[in-house]
Amino acid sequence: MATTRLMPLHTGKGRDVGTAISDVIDYVKNPEKTDYGRLITGYECDSRTANAEFLFSKRQYAALTGRTRGADDVIAYHLRQSFVPGEITPEEANRIGCELAKHFTNGNHAFIVCTHIDKHHIHNHIIWNSTSLDCTRKFRNFWGSTKAVRRLNDTLCIENGLSIVENPKRHGKSYNKWLGDQGKPSNREFLCMAIDAALAQNPADFDAFLKLLQNAGYEIKPGKIPALRGENQKRFIRLDTLGSGYSEAELRAVLSGEKAHQPRKKIIRPALDEKVNLLVDIQAKLRAGKGVGYERWAKVFNIKQMAQTVNYLTEHNLLEYDVLATKTASATARYNELSAQIKAAEKRLTEIAVLKTQIVNYAKTRDTYVAYRKAGYSKKFLAEHESDILLHKAAKKSFDELGVKKLPAVKSLQAEYAALLAEKKEAYADYRKARDEMKELLTVKANVDHLLGPDRREAEKEKGHGQR
Repeated sequence: MATTRLMPLHTGKGRDVGTAISDVIDYVKNPEKTDYGRLITGYECDSRTANAEFLFSKRQYAALTGRTRGADDVIAYHLRQSFVPGEITPEEANRIGCELAKHFTNGNHAFIVCTHIDKHHIHNHIIWNSTSLDCTRKFRNFWGSTKAVRRLNDTLCIENGLSIVENPKRHGKSYNKWLGDQGKPSNREFLCMAIDAALAQNPADFDAFLKLLQNAGYEIKPGKIPALRGENQKRFIRLDTLGSGYSEAELRAVLSGEKAHQPRKKIIRPALDEKVNLLVDIQAKLRAGKGVGYERWAKVFNIKQMAQTVNYLTEHNLLEYDVLATKTASATARYNELSAQIKAAEKRLTEIAVLKTQIVNYAKTRDTYVAYRKAGYSKKFLAEHESDILLHKAAKKSFDELGVKKLPAVKSLQAEYAALLAEKKEAYADYRKARDEMKELLTVKANVDHLLGPDRREAEKEKGHGQR
C-alpha cells in the first residue's frame, strides 16, 4: 500500500464554510469514480447529506462553545490512501479505509470514505469532520500525525495481507521507483545495461564504444561530458549522472585496461508466481496480431503452467475429471455463500449506520422543523434555518426508504451493529480462503479443459460415470 497523505481543508478566499465543504465532498463522491456511489460509505452521517450535516455540527459547536475562527479554521481533513494495482478489490479497499478512519479518529468524528476506481490503482479519499460528534471540540492536527497515520495504515495492511512501503522517504518518490523490482527499469537503468553490453564486446577505444551505443539506438550528444538519449527518452542523460563505474573517466580506464568494469547489479524481476496461471490461447493471440517472438514466449509459458497444473492435480488427488469438476463446483458454491453472507451483513450495517445517524439528526432538528411548520413554511424562516430543515427532511425521507414506521432505540441498533460486525470479521477469514481456493481450482480446471478439448472432456466424464 502506498503512503497515505493527510491534508487539512480550509475555507480559503471567496468561499464560505458550506461551499468549501461541498466542493471537496462533491469531488470525492464523483459517481464516475465510485461506481455510481456504490463505493461510498458514511460513518455517523449520511453520505448523501454529509455536507449539510458537517455544516450543522459546526453551527452547534459555535453555539455550545462560543468559539469562532476566520478563514484559517480547519473545516475537515482529507486523507488519501492508495493500494498496489491488482492486490485488493474495491470493496475491501473501502472497508480498510473505514477501519483506518475510525481508528485514527477514535470513532469521535463523522466521516465518509469514497473508493475511486478510475485509475490503474484503487485509492480511497477519506473526509472527516473536524468537529466531534458531540459538537464540543475539534480535531486538531498534531506534530507527527502523518507518521501516526502511516503506522496505523501499515498495521491494517499487514493484518489484511497487503504490502506496505518498507522505508518511506520524507519527500516521497515516483510510483515506478516505489514499485522497485516489480516496476519497469528506468531510462538510466536501460542505459547502464546498454553500456554493460557494449563493454562486453571489447571495443578498441572510447569512440568505438560510443559507436556501439549508437548502433544500439542511442543518440550521442558530444561535449565536455557526453550525453546519450534512447528512442523513448525526452532528455539526454549525462554519463556523470549514472553513478559509480559509469563516468567517462572510469569508462576510459576500463577500455585502456587500467581497471575492470563491475556491471551494476541486474534488476531482479519477480519470480513466476508459484500459483497456477491460465494457459495462453496462442492461436487467438496470433490472429490478434501477435508476432513470432510472442508465440515462442507463450509456448514456454504454457509448458510451465501445465507442469504446475499437473503438480496441483497430483498433490490434491484430483486425477479424475469428475472429481476435479465436483471439487471446483463445491468451492465456487462455498465462495458464493460466504460472499452473499458478507454482503447481507454489510447491507444491514449500512442501514443501521444510516438509521442511527438519521435518528440523531431527526431528534436534533425536530423543534426547528415544528417551528418552521408553525411559521407556515415561511421562506424567511427557511433561509435562517436551512441546514436544520434539510437534515430533518433527509431523516424523514431515509425512514420512508428503509420502511421504518416506529423508530428503534439507538442502544438496540448499536448492539445489533456490534454483533453483525463481529460476524462479518469472522466470515472474512473464511471468505479469503474460499476465494483463493476457488480461483486456483477454476484456473486448474480451465487449463485441463483447454488441454483436453471438448471431445476428450466428454470422454473423461463418461469414463468417470462408468467407473462409478
